[in-house]
Order: sequence, then C-alpha cells, then structure tokens
Amino acid sequence: MPRRYPSDAVRILVTNDDGVHAPGLQVLTRALAAWAQRADRPVDVVVVAPLANHSGASAAVGTVYERETLAYERVHIEGADAVEAFGVDASPALSVVVACRGAFGGMPDLIVSGINHGVNVGLSVLHSGTVGAVLAGAQLGVRGLAVSVRASPEPLQFQTAATVAVALVPALAAAPGPAVLNVNVPSVALDELRGVRHGRIGTAGLIKAADHGSEGAGPGPETRGQLHLRLGAAIPRLGDIGDEDPEDDASLVAAGFASVTALAGVREDTGGPAEQLVARALAELGPAFERG
Repeated sequence: MPRRYPSDAVRILVTNDDGVHAPGLQVLTRALAAWAQRADRPVDVVVVAPLANHSGASAAVGTVYERETLAYERVHIEGADAVEAFGVDASPALSVVVACRGAFGGMPDLIVSGINHGVNVGLSVLHSGTVGAVLAGAQLGVRGLAVSVRASPEPLQFQTAATVAVALVPALAAAPGPAVLNVNVPSVALDELRGVRHGRIGTAGLIKAADHGSEGAGPGPETRGQLHLRLGAAIPRLGDIGDEDPEDDASLVAAGFASVTALAGVREDTGGPAEQLVARALAELGPAFERG
C-alpha cells in the first residue's frame, strides 16, 4: 500500500503517455522530487503512469467497463528513491482517474504529465495522451500541467523542459479551479532557451494529407489497400510548422522559446450562438418527439 503523508502536504501526481519507464518521466520526477525537498511546506510526489506507450491516446480510457481489475507494478525511479512509482495497465487518462479515485493514496492537488518526447502543439493537442491525462484530471477538479520537449537529435534536453515545468508549479498550484497548462519546450540547453511565451494553439496538424498512392488517386476496385500518410506541421523536426502566426505554439518552439497555453476541457458551450442553435433544434424537433 502507498505510504501515508501529512494531511497538509501538497500532493503531486506525475504521469505521461510514453510509459512509466520513459526517460522524460524519469527526469521530470527527479526534478519535482528535488523541488519538493526545497519547498516551504510538505510535498508528496507520486508516479502513476501507463506500463506501455499510449501516445496519441488523448483522454481515452478504453473499454474499462469490460474490466474488473487493472494490473499494476511498482517501479523504481533512479535518483528519486523517496518517490513511490507505479506502472498501470491503463491509458494515461485511466491512470489519472484511478489515482484520483484513491487507488494509490489521496486525491492529488496537481497533475504533471510528461515529459513527452515530441511537442504537442496545434491540432495535435486534441490527440495527445500527455494532454489528455491532465484534461481527465481537470474533469475531476484537479489542476494540471502537460509538458513536452521538441523532438531532435539525441540527446534530448529533457532537463530544460523539466526546469520550465517545475518553475510553473507554484503559480499553477495557486490557481483557482481546475486550471490546465500545456507547455512545449525546444530541445536546447537551459542557457540557450530564448524565453517563455504565451503560445496560441495554431493550425499545425500531424497529418497533412492521406491518399492511395503517389498520384493521390482514389480507391480502385480492390477491397483492401494501403493509405499513404504525409506527416508534418505538428512535428517541427520535419521542418514544417505550417502557415502559423509567429506567436502560435509551434512557431514559438521552432524559434527557441518555451510555449505556455491554458486549456479548457470538455464543458458546456453557453455562448449565444450555441444557445440559439439548441433552442432552434428543440423548436424544430420538439413537436415530433413530445409525448406528454
């Protein structure tokens, strides 16, 4: 069973989508553990992350209603011996949900997800398991921070991303309500980072095109085949950041800045156009379905 911590401790849950053994999570955990030792109040850091890679899983939990149990195992994070760590046979979002529901101790005050190998910018934010984990936590009322580092030739500069993430923790911990930040950092040494900027979610997308071959022809008479994907935009290492504004997230990272974006999860749209749409739909459909 997980250890008990003081009731006044700030509890930080660390997770990711690359898997509990991924180097980015190891670096992030060590950085948070070191920060916890310097904090002015007790800080409890616990790791609950998928046993396997779940990149691109978004906030999926799978067919959890068909499972009565979830396998897990204890994991050792080198250099963070005081941190309890668990790998779970689950997606990032499901790992967060079971952790928030008491599987490994009390409810966390903050979720830090990452460090993802590759940025989560533009349209890819929707598909990211790194981001999906903190959005799942936000649905349960927990603040969260997703952090990713730009893919580059080895070695990746995970430590720079970890330093930026840890520096953001105090502000996020003090935020009212289930705030969520998405942080993307270039793979550069800390003294080469140009700064931290507010990044807007851009139009960059992972898949630029999909077709049936080099000629882009449609499907023929065959019943099976292969689709060819052209990737880009959300992967700055490919040299393609789309037609982004300089202040959009992918552009900032490509220019050497860390990008910070506030996200909102699934919530009701109460804006004027949305309310008008619902009212019009009910007016048109109501008479046909009214039964009493």
